[in-house]
Amino acid sequence: MAYNDDAVLAKLSALNETQESIVTVAQWIMFHRRYADRTGQLWLQKLKDSGSNKRLNLVYLANEVAQQSKARRKDDFLIAFSPVIAEATATAYKGATSDVQNKLKRVVEVWRQRQIFEIPIQEAVEARIEELEKSRSSNRKGLGGSLFSNNSSSAPSELQPLVGPQQTISKLVLSTKTSTNSANNDYEKLTNPNTPTPSAPVYAARLNGLLKTLANAEGAVAEVIKSRNLLIEGLEKLLETNRNALTEEKAQLNLLSSRRNEIDIKKRDVEDSIMQGLANSSESTPADGSPGNQMGTPKSEPDRPEVEPLSPPLRPMKEEATQQESLPDFDLNSSAAATNGSIYTSQSMSMSPTSGLDLLSSVSTSYGRSNSMSSIKKRKLNDDFPEMGGDAMEGLDADVAEMLRQDSAGA
Repeated sequence: MAYNDDAVLAKLSALNETQESIVTVAQWIMFHRRYADRTGQLWLQKLKDSGSNKRLNLVYLANEVAQQSKARRKDDFLIAFSPVIAEATATAYKGATSDVQNKLKRVVEVWRQRQIFEIPIQEAVEARIEELEKSRSSNRKGLGGSLFSNNSSSAPSELQPLVGPQQTISKLVLSTKTSTNSANNDYEKLTNPNTPTPSAPVYAARLNGLLKTLANAEGAVAEVIKSRNLLIEGLEKLLETNRNALTEEKAQLNLLSSRRNEIDIKKRDVEDSIMQGLANSSESTPADGSPGNQMGTPKSEPDRPEVEPLSPPLRPMKEEATQQESLPDFDLNSSAAATNGSIYTSQSMSMSPTSGLDLLSSVSTSYGRSNSMSSIKKRKLNDDFPEMGGDAMEGLDADVAEMLRQDSAGA
């Protein structure tokens, strides 16, 4: 069968949901791949004019043609379907039953997994379906998963009004460019004076197709313009808000700067007054109120205390000898006097001045010997005159006899 619009429309009308029918029509369409652009336009027209179930079959047909073209590395139909696939999918999805919508979602998911279309085209398809989902139920949050994920929630709240228009522009730019190029090419071919004029029915069909192509391109460009206007409006609002905030922040900055300088000056004044007070307090004044110079003439240090020696001072040797020699006057007989005299004489001869520790030891020794000699004297007196009676006192001076009696009674 030769390729023409009627033949294409006839093939599309005979399409059913069986796999055999879809594969047969897909092979015939791919055989005429040089008319891929025209086939894409007729396919979109047929999809819009069909019912819900028929639309699903047409989407299955486009899926088969696109995957076969991707596998064979023939991009004719991929380029032809790119400008219209988002609109066609949205048309098939809108007003369909839940079962048909789930099947359409599955087809779109396969396109993403196998990367059939370019990323902007794929995102445009998902965005159109997501918009329909939001319009159906405001409390539903998209279709979920990696298929129709929305990353606008990660943007700040001030930029949320800009996310939607920017995403729409990014998704429509490529498809709009493709649709515009296709419409311009068809227009050049059809209006070229060198091209022979076909028969009237064929020429009318081509003009009708070109009219729809131009309308599709015009609609795509209008959508981009609308999105850009929304984006510019949001940017202007955001810019105005930031300008007002900037003016307020500048005024606040000037106020804070002036206050900081004022407090800095006060702090310096307080520090200067503190330093002056310390300087005045450090200068001492006498009792009469006149300024003194005690700071310039420090007080003299007191003399060191005299060190008291640890050892007692020595008595003069002459006095000690005199005291020791006076003891024999109390002896009662010559033998006792001789004995005592010899003892004291030996002590006097043994005494000699010493120094340091020897002086201390000699003093303690002589003190001990003096006590011992005193006890010896008393013992000898008692021993020599134990039985002495009144006759023993005869011939003595009365005073001496009385002293002896007192001495004996005290012992």
